[in-house]
Amino acid sequence: MSPFKPSCLPLLIGSLPIGSHQEATDLIFHYTPDIPLWPQLPIYKREGMMQQFLPGLPGVMEINGKTFINTASITCEEEMLTFYEEYLGVTEGAAPLEESRFQLAREAAPGFYVFLEQARARKGKLAALKGQTTGPVTFCTGLVDQDGRAIFYNDQLRDVAVKHLAMKARWQVRKMAEICGRTIMFFDEPGLAGLGSSAFITITREDIVACLSEVFNAVRVENGLTGVHVCANTEWSVVFESGVDIVSYDAYSYFDKLILYPEHLVKFFAGGGILASGIVPTTPEFIDAETAESLVAKWFGQTEQLLAIGIDREKVYAQTLITPSCGTGAVSKEQAEKVLALTKSVSERIRASFS
Repeated sequence: MSPFKPSCLPLLIGSLPIGSHQEATDLIFHYTPDIPLWPQLPIYKREGMMQQFLPGLPGVMEINGKTFINTASITCEEEMLTFYEEYLGVTEGAAPLEESRFQLAREAAPGFYVFLEQARARKGKLAALKGQTTGPVTFCTGLVDQDGRAIFYNDQLRDVAVKHLAMKARWQVRKMAEICGRTIMFFDEPGLAGLGSSAFITITREDIVACLSEVFNAVRVENGLTGVHVCANTEWSVVFESGVDIVSYDAYSYFDKLILYPEHLVKFFAGGGILASGIVPTTPEFIDAETAESLVAKWFGQTEQLLAIGIDREKVYAQTLITPSCGTGAVSKEQAEKVLALTKSVSERIRASFS
C-alpha cells in the first residue's frame, strides 16, 4: 500500500456529549466522511476511558464503585494463566482473534458496531477508517491493584494489560480492514502529560517506548497505521522516538511546546510521519470565540514556523490531518457540533488554498 498522504483531511477524536450512538455516528459521517471514526459516549459509564477496555482483562473486580485488579483473589493466578494461553493461541494462529476475549463487546462499545454498519454502506468512498484504544501508559497508571498501587509498577500486571490493549486494538483494525484497506488506530494517552512530574519519577523513557512499541506492533500486523493522541503538553521526544506514524496534539494551545523539538519534527516528516494538528479548540470559551477564518490563519502561522526549521511546505500539507484539540465529551452538544463544523470548514479552507 502506498504511503498515506491525508493532505489536511479532517479527523475527529472519539468522544461526543450525546446519548444516541446512531446520532453520534451520523454526525461523524456528516462532518468527516473521508476518515470517520467510531463514537465513544462518556455519558455512559461503561464507555469511560478505562471501563471500555476492561472486559477480558483478568483479575478485575469492582467494590463500592471502585474498579481494581485483585491480585489477592484465589482465582487471579488461574485467570492470568488462562489469559496467556488465549493470547498465545491467537498470536500463534491456533485460535481465531475474532472470537477471542479481545473483541470489543457490543455492550461495552456499541458505537463501534453502529459505525461499522454505516461504513459498510459507504464502502469504496472512504480514505480510511479510524479506531481508538486507551493508551498503555494511561491505562496502566490509571488502573490500580487492591492496595491502590498503579499496575504499571507491577511487571506482570503491566505485561498483561499491554498485551490486552494491543490485541483489542488489533481486533478493531482487523474489523475495519474488512471494509476499508486503510486503517488508523489512535492510542489515547492523556497520562503522558504527567511526564517529568513526581507521579512519573520512577517510570523511564524506555518503559514508555516499550509499552507503545508493543501495541504499535499489534496494529502493524494488520497493516494499520498507529497514532498517539496527547491532549496537553508532554516530553514530545518520547512520542517521536516511539516510532509512531501519527502524532496527534493540541495545536491550538501547545504548538509553542512542540516546535521546541525541531530535529525530531524534521526527522518525523522526512520519514513520512503525519502530524494531526488539533487546531480546533475544545475548551468552551475558545470554542465560542473562534471562527474558521481565525483558525485557518493560526494554522498557517504555525506552518510558517515548520517551514523555518526546514520542512517543505508541500510536505507539511500532505502529511497533516486537521483535528479538534481533544474529544468533545465534556462540552455541550451545541459546542460539540460547532467543533465538528469548524474542523470540517478549516480543513476545506486549507485544502482549497493548496489546490
